[in-house]
Amino acid sequence: MKLYNTLSRKVEDFKPLKDNQVSLYSCGPTVYDKAHIGNLSSFIFSDILNKTLRSSGYTVNHVMNLTDVDDKTIKRSKEDYKDLEPMDALIKLVRLVEQDFLKDMSAIGNDIDSIDFIRATESIQEMLTLVSDLHSKGFAYIADDGVYFSIEKYIESGKTYGQLTTVNTKDTSQSRISNDEYDKDSANDFALWKKAKDDEPKWEFELDGISLDGRPGWHIECSAMSVSKLGQPFDIHTGGIDLIFPHHENEIAQSTAGKENPTYANYFAHNGHLYVEGKKMSKSLNNFYTLEDVQARGFNPQVFRLVVLQSHYRSQANFSWEILEAAQNRLNRWRDAIDLMWQEDAAADSTFQDTDYSDRIKQALQDDLNTPKALTVIDEAISQLEQLHICKPCIENFANDIKLLLGIDLLAGKTDISDAQKELLAERQAARNNKQWDQSDKFRDQLKADGIEVRDTERGQVWNRTRI
Repeated sequence: MKLYNTLSRKVEDFKPLKDNQVSLYSCGPTVYDKAHIGNLSSFIFSDILNKTLRSSGYTVNHVMNLTDVDDKTIKRSKEDYKDLEPMDALIKLVRLVEQDFLKDMSAIGNDIDSIDFIRATESIQEMLTLVSDLHSKGFAYIADDGVYFSIEKYIESGKTYGQLTTVNTKDTSQSRISNDEYDKDSANDFALWKKAKDDEPKWEFELDGISLDGRPGWHIECSAMSVSKLGQPFDIHTGGIDLIFPHHENEIAQSTAGKENPTYANYFAHNGHLYVEGKKMSKSLNNFYTLEDVQARGFNPQVFRLVVLQSHYRSQANFSWEILEAAQNRLNRWRDAIDLMWQEDAAADSTFQDTDYSDRIKQALQDDLNTPKALTVIDEAISQLEQLHICKPCIENFANDIKLLLGIDLLAGKTDISDAQKELLAERQAARNNKQWDQSDKFRDQLKADGIEVRDTERGQVWNRTRI
């Protein structure tokens, strides 16, 4: 299997630390509000990576964090639950948003049962241990508002700050950034731990005899959680391209400071942005969408998944309602082909080689997760299905492989049509054979009213389910 590694800036042959075992960490959501479609596209990427690794014979330990304490979650919890104590307000908010997130993840076809979710609020002790260790080794210092990581000390120790991207490291000494998320081209010391204000949730912490009751900084959370679950180094770290700097760069620094082994994770894999009609999502531009918005327009979440997979994960993907409509038509065609296994003339055997197509899909995915190529293989298979008398086992196996490899469920809700519908189809065919066109049209209309559309082809009458 090949995978692009942001550390080396090239596609590499993937080699796990342990034979047939892969440790995979994905930066998860900040659970202060519903995930937007850009967030979800990142999680589709990590799910495809998980699926590809497993289909390639690896056992995968996939960990994803839930950031349930930071500036955003605290701010929103204070706004939404003014009558509750700060900690109670925080927990009430984030647990509700977590439920929405997991619901969305399942709806888009992600296998949440294969992920070990870990909450920041339940990993505080691991973070405190890491902060204390960094301080004792001279890589962290205490300030009025918390504990900060010293990039200057890190560089002086012989480590490289800027492994994932070029970073301007001039004048880093105690030039601090206290907020959790920031957009900077140059390096600044960042908060490992933040002293709590009076109206904020807090955890007890004392360092050098100084009371620092408060909560963790954003970056320290992922370092502590990933290593506690996967050890260090681990195999693959994933996330959106926007997390390369400062988040992932800071994770590397605080995780490797004072350690002989300079490696935090062997591979960093990042997905590109999802743009909306060529622009970044913004509430001010009125192009900020959630999965709920997609469903409100009448689209199945699986259609959104298909839109994401139509672009290579490292490219800039584009979303529009027109693109979604085209993906809906593509998915409809695939699902119509699945219905061929229920047709009256479905063959006992077939020249359709489902395993050949499945192998080609797998090969495309093993080549740096080339999902566009994998989808064209499905299109090719569908074209062949449309021309053949297909056996049920062949097409059913192929559909199951598509779900396993790509998370697109073509069999969802699929059952054979009823005996009454089959009888109507037989009567319509008999009417056509006898050139009783009016009677044939009558049966066609009855079938349509019952959710079945019929078309006449060279191979005879073929039905599909009416679009909803």
